[in-house]
Parts: sequence; structure tokens; C-alpha cells
Amino acid sequence: MSEANESSSWREEFASLVGDTGLRYRAASGSGGGIGIAAAAAEDFGVGGGGGNAGVESESWKYHFVEFFKGFAEMSVEFGRGCRDIVKQNLMTEDSYIVKKFGGPCAKVGTKLRFLNEYLPEDRDPVHAWTVIFFVFIFALAAMNVNNEHDSTTPLIKKVYIHPPNASRILLPDGRHLAYQEQGVPADRARFSMIAPHSFLSSRLAGIPGLGASLLQEFGLRLITYDLPGFGESDPHPNRNFETSALDMLHLSYAVGVTDKFWVLGYSSGSMHSWAALRYIPDRLAGAALVAPMVNPYEPSMTKEERYKTWEKWTPQRKLMYILARRFSRLLAYFYRRSFLSGKHGQIDKWLSLSLGKRDRAFIEGPIFEEFWQRDVEESVRQGNVKPFVEEAVLQVSNWGFSLADLKIQKKRRGKGIIGWLRSMYSPAEEELTGFLGPIHIWQGMDDRVVPPSMTNFVERVLPGVMVHKLLYEGHFTYFYFCDECHRQILSTLFGNPQGPLPIEEDQTPIQEDTEDTEEVTLGNFSMD
Repeated sequence: MSEANESSSWREEFASLVGDTGLRYRAASGSGGGIGIAAAAAEDFGVGGGGGNAGVESESWKYHFVEFFKGFAEMSVEFGRGCRDIVKQNLMTEDSYIVKKFGGPCAKVGTKLRFLNEYLPEDRDPVHAWTVIFFVFIFALAAMNVNNEHDSTTPLIKKVYIHPPNASRILLPDGRHLAYQEQGVPADRARFSMIAPHSFLSSRLAGIPGLGASLLQEFGLRLITYDLPGFGESDPHPNRNFETSALDMLHLSYAVGVTDKFWVLGYSSGSMHSWAALRYIPDRLAGAALVAPMVNPYEPSMTKEERYKTWEKWTPQRKLMYILARRFSRLLAYFYRRSFLSGKHGQIDKWLSLSLGKRDRAFIEGPIFEEFWQRDVEESVRQGNVKPFVEEAVLQVSNWGFSLADLKIQKKRRGKGIIGWLRSMYSPAEEELTGFLGPIHIWQGMDDRVVPPSMTNFVERVLPGVMVHKLLYEGHFTYFYFCDECHRQILSTLFGNPQGPLPIEEDQTPIQEDTEDTEEVTLGNFSMD
């Protein structure tokens, strides 16, 4: 009897314990009581039974899963509050180092930003609310970065392919080799010769992009392009400047048989070397054609307005590159190795931090430009040496050694002081002119944000004789690249109506008759008579 009472009391206590969890207790007599309890528990948890218990099973697991995470969230909140209290009690007291060091500045910043609390609900603690906003913002940025990294629409990155060497090269007096390429008519039939240095991150393959061979034949033009020192297949120069650049062009002209004066073509930053040729070898030049010519953005003779209009068109990244080139040039190597010297292809606007207009941006996204650009870059970075690129960037923003105003036609100075005055009084020679005496043509796109029109306005101001052709709706690339009509306009402006190549010179040497044979025949005829 006592055993029966103990068994009954045990069942009642067990039922009271498990009642809160939703277990149903089924009293059973005899030895079947334990089996009844197990069956009831299995039914409640959805473990046993037939197909009618499938819905109960899924709902039960979902319920316990949700309740578990609710509890975990509540525990996390309480843990965070505990950590906050510990920080306040130990680090945020008036005697702590952090409060002494940063308390004053943080209080000033908080006072200035207190007006933002007006945008919060009235029943919210500002400290708690802004903390939540800050962490939500951080998590959102992290999620955006993860999504961007795993974006399936990102195009495949193409690796840079180094082509076999195929350039013609000349040996310069200092032992270096200079690589070049010729287009157009041969030397003996050329009416005009033109030499073109390339721009930054380019090579001899650029020239005039898309210029047709038929157009060169029509004007009788011989176009010679070459790799700057350290670019393409040209050997680097140990200590180059703008004077050595002009001398390289001079030696190239003689080596390829250009005996008459030649034209120089400069595009974008390649115009720097064209300016140097106008300064150091003006007697060898017939004229200059400049398209979106670059000048030193730190030029001292620029007005404040010209300098402001130039810098405002550039992206912050490009401004930083100019500052680094002028002040901390060694840091440029880090950025160059991570971009165009990384062995992978990329977009020109991102690599060079260019801000482009709508027409320029649409143009560089086309397949024709992309194919040309990638091939030109592969040739430019052939040697994998970062030094020539750093040198080119530094040359642009450093002291050129001359001013553009020096190219202006002016009377040659005879010297200062009494000696110069006496020479001018008693010398019978006429006053000599200095500067460049030939024509200078500039084509400038008014929507160009790479070389802003303010740079051309500056050139026009310091060189009044320059002829500027302003292109109303053109950008930096749209007029010079792959535009047959544009190329025809440029060549017609420089050379007039096309006359074709020079005619082949016929040999005017008179034919000498064989006098011995003539005499023999005459004598023979005479003897027969």
C-alpha cells in the first residue's frame, strides 16, 4: 500500500515539473505508467506517431528555435549593458586617462553636434540611439563591401601580355637605344615629316590613333613615333630632363634620314616634349601641332583664376597624384605597382584618376578603344620598371628649365649694363629675333576635363601668336582617336590641300653610246666602198 502511494506521489511531482514545458502526463496503472509517460512526451515533441503528427513536429521545432534566439538576444543585450557599466565605472571616471585626454575635445564636438538630437524620437536616449546608428552604419558598409566582392556581374580581369620585340631601334651617342616606328610614305617621297612623342602610359604604337594609311599617302606625310626612355623598347635614361628629350628627338630625325625641317606632334602630356623641342631645337622644326596640350599645373606665371579653373576639373585622386609627384615622388611607385604595373588590365579613367564627360566616357567603353588601349598599355609597361613612369610624372610638375613665354618671338637681348648698351649703339648688325618663328596650332576640346580649356587659355595668353582651334562639344579622346574626318581637318590645316607623295625622280643621266663599235662599223663600211 505504501508502494502504491509513493508511486502516485512520484507521478504527481513529475507532472508538476514538466507541466510548464507542455508535456502531458498520463496516469497509468501498474507497470504501464512509465510507457504512458514516454508516449505522451513523444507525442508532445512530435517524435513518434504517424503522419498526422508531422505538422506538430515542425511547429514545435520552430517554436523552440525562435525561443532560443530570443533568449540569446536578451542575454547579449544584458551582456552589452554589463560591459557598458564596467567601462563607465573603470574608464569613464573623471580620474581616468581617457577622460583627461579626450574628454574636452569630445565635449566640444558633442556640443556642436547636439542639434542632430532634434531628429531623434523624444523618448530615446541620444547616447544609446547614436551608438545603435553608428554600429548599424558600420554593419551596412561591411555588407555592401561583401556584396561587391561577390558580385557575379563583375567582368573577368584580363592579364597583360608582353608581345615579342618588333621595333626598329637606333643607337644614340650616349650608348642608349631608341625604339621607333614609321608610317606613311617613304623618306624619298615624303612632302612632310612629323615626329610624335607619346603621352603618359603610352608608347610608339599610339601615334595618331586610327589614322588611315590612305590619308598619309594623300598628303604625302611620313609619321615617325618613338618610345620615350624606359618605355616600350627604348633604353632608360639615367638622368633625363626636357633638354635630353629634345636631343633624343634631334638624333632620331638625323638617324631616319629627315634632312629638312620636320613637324612635331604632341597630344596630352606628350605635349611636354613638344614644348621642349620648340625650346631647344627650334631651328629643326617647321611647326607644331598640339592636341589638348598639357602644361605644368604649378606654372608660376598662371593667374589665380587660371589655376583654379584647372584644378577644379580634376578628381581628388588625381590632385593627390600631382601633390605626391611634386612633394613625395617615391610614394608614386606604390600606386603604380598596384594599378597599371600589376600585370592586369584596367580602365584608363580609374588607373589615371580621370574625370570624363559623357562623350568621353561613352567613347572609352567602346570595343575599338578598349582593344587599342590594352595593346598600347602592354607595350608601354613592357620593361616592368616603375622608374620611367615616376620620372615622367615628376617632369610634368617640376621646374621645366624654361617658360612658355620664352617661345614667344622677341628681340634678342644683347646683354645688360654699359657693354650691352655700347654694342647696341655701334654694332651695324640688325636686331635678331629669338623664340620659335614657325606656326603653332592647338586643338582644344571645350568639354575636356583631363586637360581643361583653362590650360589652353593660359598658353594663348603667354603666346599671342599661337593658333587655337576650339572644339565646342569635344572631350579629351573624341576628336583625336579614331575620327577620320577629324584627322583630315588637322592635316588640311597644317599642310593645305593634299598633293600626294613627291614624284619618283627619273634618272636624267644621258646614255653614252659605244664609240668603239660605231667606229668599227664606219670603217668597215668605208672599206667595202
